[in-house]
Amino acid sequence: MQIIEDSLDNLLKQVAIRTNKVANRAEVEKAVDDIIANVIENGDQALKDYEKKFDGIDLKNLRVSQQEIDDAYAQTDQKVIDALKLAKANITSFQQMEVEESFIDAKKKGVIRGEKIQPLAAVGLYVPGGTAAYPSSILMNVIPAKIAGVGRIVMVTPPQKDGLIKAVLAAAKIAGVDEIYTVGGAQAIAALAYGTETVPRVDKITGPGNVFVATAKKKVFGQVDIDMIAGPSEIGVIASSQSVPSQVAADLLSQAEHDKLARPMLITDDRQLADAVNKELARQVALLPRQEIAQAAMDNEGFIAVVDDIDDAFTLMNAVAPEHLEVQLPDAIEYLNQIKNAGSVFLGFSASEPLGDYLAGPNHILPTGGTARFFSPLGVQDFVKRTQFVSYTREALAKEKDAITTLARVEGLEAHARAIENRFEEK
Repeated sequence: MQIIEDSLDNLLKQVAIRTNKVANRAEVEKAVDDIIANVIENGDQALKDYEKKFDGIDLKNLRVSQQEIDDAYAQTDQKVIDALKLAKANITSFQQMEVEESFIDAKKKGVIRGEKIQPLAAVGLYVPGGTAAYPSSILMNVIPAKIAGVGRIVMVTPPQKDGLIKAVLAAAKIAGVDEIYTVGGAQAIAALAYGTETVPRVDKITGPGNVFVATAKKKVFGQVDIDMIAGPSEIGVIASSQSVPSQVAADLLSQAEHDKLARPMLITDDRQLADAVNKELARQVALLPRQEIAQAAMDNEGFIAVVDDIDDAFTLMNAVAPEHLEVQLPDAIEYLNQIKNAGSVFLGFSASEPLGDYLAGPNHILPTGGTARFFSPLGVQDFVKRTQFVSYTREALAKEKDAITTLARVEGLEAHARAIENRFEEK
């Protein structure tokens, strides 16, 4: 990967340029607009037409039968089933700690205030097809929704000529998906947002997808809620002379193999480590089945930045705001407060990023593209809504009515003021 050695100010400028790159998506936007309009107008038929056009599959039924799901579960390797169940247990134990409680405040005489936490009624999960169909992502999306109390969880995934991946269906069964439909792409997002004769409308759509899926989610936001607009995978590693080059390289490649646009990034205060990691990357990438993808990611988006000291490394990494951040330093947990912007943090030499992808419990649905500055990982709180309520007695309202009418008239809203005063006029 490219090694950059410069002042902190110049490195920060270079990071900003890399983060702010905007792709030209005019053609994608137009195509997605057309797809959404067609699904709204023609429902199931539009979905079937697109699956025939894009995937070459003539669908008779959109919904996957319970028998097909049960058969796939029975045919999945028991080691895979056991691993999925262990992952579910760990994810559940972590996500349960995110549950928020409703509250009532009645400290002031005559006044009751509060907030009611309620689950969403229905959520849709998009699962990509082919090599991007990750059973682990199904657990990460569905389990927090189940903990939140969502009543109906609908999964959509593109049909496959050889049938849906058995481990995907098994994961859906283990996680507790209620319905599965074989439809993919922007048309699947449109179906979840607006509903068709067969696919139910939902309140929120989660899950990763290609540029067409991401664009469709952006387009339907407001009609439904979405989790986030996810971009290519990212990993940032902060390391020093005490870090192990082979481990740093292996972890960078763990995300580089996802996508040619993935962003593997190392920031270190040791030039010798930077050179050693680069040698390890060249050695290890040649051993990977997805060598071409990982190499392209390193060449296109990857970099190694050499800074003056570890404090500068954290300053620069906070500007990057990576999806995944590894702190491969001794006593790594002592640096936790220096981390301001990151989706998920891995502390210490043994906390390799795939630990979070599969088994530790924290969610691996994370903000990308620098959005960890203001977005958070997917969690239980993303599947609930908050309804606030208030009750005043006439006596309590009388104590505050003048302040209310004063503010209303300052804003030029006379009817607001009169709505309060009306309650104190003699009839």
